[in-house]
Amino acid sequence: MTPVKVVDASALAAVLFGEPEGEAIAARLEASRLAAPALLPFEVASVCLKKMRRHPEIGDKAAATFDMLARMEIDLVRIDLAGALRLADEAGLSVYDASYLWLARELRAELVTLDKRLETASATMPGRGTI
Repeated sequence: MTPVKVVDASALAAVLFGEPEGEAIAARLEASRLAAPALLPFEVASVCLKKMRRHPEIGDKAAATFDMLARMEIDLVRIDLAGALRLADEAGLSVYDASYLWLARELRAELVTLDKRLETASATMPGRGTI
């Protein structure tokens, strides 16, 4: 059975935009079925926009890289917003970040992130869905 992994925007952006951690993240995601909250494309688009504004000379390349997201096989899941809100309050996270944690718990899946606060919450909160 193929393992399911919940991937957040920080991890996926590292892969898509060739950031230093990208290769290690890609290796962790390999041979897995990927899932993410439906907000993932918006968050990755925001990362792309920041890169385009910071480095206008790479605008076209960054936009083309973002287009790769649409070709990736990632199950975008509608999450229980009330559940994510409660989890955000408990863990001291944003609702956006808690959405990934909520989904990982719901799917009993590993959460792949580069966000240290989210990683800590995933590892330390009781009832976590990560491996």
